[in-house]
Order: sequence, then C-alpha cells, then structure tokens
Amino acid sequence: MRIRATVAAVSGALALSAFAVSAAHATDSAAYRADVAKVQEAAHAASGMTAFSTDAATDAAPYTMDVTFSNLKVGSAIKVGTTNHVAVPVTYTLTHGSDVDITASDFFSGPEIYKGSYDSPDNLLIGDNPATCTVTSSTTASCKGNIDIYPADGDLLNSDAGTWSAGALAVAYNGQDPNSSTFDLTKVGYAEQGGLGTTKVQRYSKLTVDATPEPVYKGKTLTAKGKLTRANWETNTYKGFTNQPVKLQFRKAGTSTYTTIKTVYSDSYGNVKATTTANYDGYWRFSFAGTTTTPAVSATGDYVDVK
Repeated sequence: MRIRATVAAVSGALALSAFAVSAAHATDSAAYRADVAKVQEAAHAASGMTAFSTDAATDAAPYTMDVTFSNLKVGSAIKVGTTNHVAVPVTYTLTHGSDVDITASDFFSGPEIYKGSYDSPDNLLIGDNPATCTVTSSTTASCKGNIDIYPADGDLLNSDAGTWSAGALAVAYNGQDPNSSTFDLTKVGYAEQGGLGTTKVQRYSKLTVDATPEPVYKGKTLTAKGKLTRANWETNTYKGFTNQPVKLQFRKAGTSTYTTIKTVYSDSYGNVKATTTANYDGYWRFSFAGTTTTPAVSATGDYVDVK
C-alpha cells in the first residue's frame, strides 16, 4: 500500500486566532509524514486493520485520544495529471475533550483520503504541511488543510481512479520525540475517523480536434479528427482512452452555444473521427462527458470558413 503519511497541526488560542506551529515542523513536511507514519501504522496494526497488521508491531501502540471530527468538506472530484503536484483543500471541525490540549506545539491533526474500505484501504493520502485550525470554543476548532498528491512520485496507480472516502486524524506527542531511541508510543495520543465524506480521484483527460478542409465549400463533407487521452499514473504519460462515446459539436459563428451533431467512439488508440456536411461558418469540437475515473473534457473549437 502506498501511503503518503503527513499530518497537519491543529492549533489555536481561545481568542479565536491561529496558533503558530514551531519553525522546525513548519519547514520540514517530510518530518510530518515520517513521524505520523510511525504512530498511524502502530495504531492501525493494534486495531487489526488489515493493511497494517503485518507491517507494524502491535506490542506498543498509542492510547486513544478524546478527539472526533465532523463537518468535513472536500471537492467532489480531484483531477490528477502525470507530473503536477495537486493540493486539495479540505475543511472540518475538530471536537476534543477537556483533557486534550490542542494548542500544544506537538499536537497535530489533518485530513486524509483513502481508497477502499476504512479497515483495509488500498491507498491512503495525507497532506504535506500543517493545517491551520482556529479555536471556536473550549472544545472545538475549525480546521483547514490540504491533501497533497504527487503522481510522478508514485502516489497513485491507475486502479486508484474512482471514488475515495475522506477522514481526519490527530496526534498528540506529549513531549515524545519520534526520532529518539527512547520514543514511547504508549505516551502518544491518537485519534482517527473515516467515513466523513467522499470524493473522486480522476485521471486527467485531454481531447483535441482538427476539422478539414479549411476552407470548405457549402454542402461538402467536412471531416473532424481528434484524440481522447488520459493520464497514466504508472508511466507518467497520456494514453488513448479507448471505446468511449465522443460528441461532435458545432457552434455557428456569432453564437455562443454548441449543438451536438453526432456521437462517435474512440478507437483502440483513443483516436476519434467524424464526418458531416458543412453549411455555415463556425467552430467544430469534440466533447467527452466523462466517467467516474476520468473527468469530462471538450476540445478547443476549430474554426472553419464555409465558401
């Protein structure tokens, strides 16, 4: 399982201002991922979560902390290409018991998304940097953080495309140093909650069009060719999306609305081709409605002059 283990700092003052995290943590996102991974894996293994049960020892585990999460909001779809880093904003409410000090410099919390079941996720992604949380009462805070996705670093497999679930976690180190030989997991507090929302992680799509001849005589045949491709997260390239319905659309010059002329299907390489009769000056394009795994996309209209 590929897990980008990063958390974000939950902080705040009762004066409703954001609490500043320590400079050491604020400048080293890798430390967040590595430190939280130790606690998260131990907590998951101790609870019997399948994905972690054989990867981490269960003889030491963090204690369950009185923290819960609610009101999580994440975008309905996340479009991920082949190389660009994607930062996905997430907001949620953190509620804690009176014995939990969320303003401590070593208390952290952040959102997470996971593919598959909560008890046995196929993949799990967290953020790179601390979230900003503002205390709203003696027991609640309003939090804003990111999920960070790096397709070029192997964060995703093609099979990961589709519906993911969202959750959140919190860690209280209570003065324990995860990098120390005396690190005592049993003194670390941990809370995690899944099933707080859903989103789609999709393979970014592209679509082209070239309408010919240019110009074309009125009443003559016009041919539009293009290609539908989508991100391949395992090769970091764009590959043809095969056997997909693609609409040929036309927008008459001087108007703003496209009308569907016909629907064709992409071939085994993602190529699309359609013929029609040209009657008016205007713009021709292909349009793809999208799927659960691949977002909708329309080609930029190609203007053709009719003689």
